[in-house]
Amino acid sequence: MPALADIAIFPLGSVLFPGGVLPLRVFEARYMDMVRDCMQHGAPFGVCLITRGREVGEAAEHEPVGCLATITDWDMQQLGLLQIRTRGGMRFRVLERRVQKDGLVRADLEPIEDDPRVEVPEPFADCARLVRRIVDDLVAREPDPLNRMVAEPYDFASAGWVANRLCEFLPIPARARQKLMELPDPLARLSLVHQYLQQHRVL
Repeated sequence: MPALADIAIFPLGSVLFPGGVLPLRVFEARYMDMVRDCMQHGAPFGVCLITRGREVGEAAEHEPVGCLATITDWDMQQLGLLQIRTRGGMRFRVLERRVQKDGLVRADLEPIEDDPRVEVPEPFADCARLVRRIVDDLVAREPDPLNRMVAEPYDFASAGWVANRLCEFLPIPARARQKLMELPDPLARLSLVHQYLQQHRVL
């Protein structure tokens, strides 16, 4: 896959997974401009986990592997505070990073192949059932699909999709979530999640 040139990066204290939902509150001028440009051109921006620094102020250092985010909805109920909803797309590796005068990070990216389509094996079927219960609960509490923290379409048969959704809900440190996101093998990711859930007697 060809490299992606000059993509805006939003360093955050959270990890975005492919297919995941990430709502954001945007108020800094650099990110307001970034969101405006992305919406005007239908372009994504990159989300990377912060390794040093903060989400506000000077440009933070971040992990070299992140996930593209596409804006799916936005609202500004308060002047100067933009609320957006994003959806995780393709993972990427940062090739070269630059910081603009306004503090916005832009980078050239190498796309990372999507997870291969693998069915959930029978030993991990309880993980798929758990995600289905989570989704059923979300649907019961929130009738509007646009406001749910798990986006349609649901794919309970996919090992990668099930693993990613569980990774988003696990009460684990962001660094551990990052390592799970980076794994190239969806079955390895699901196996680690399954092991964690068994150790903590969730399954």
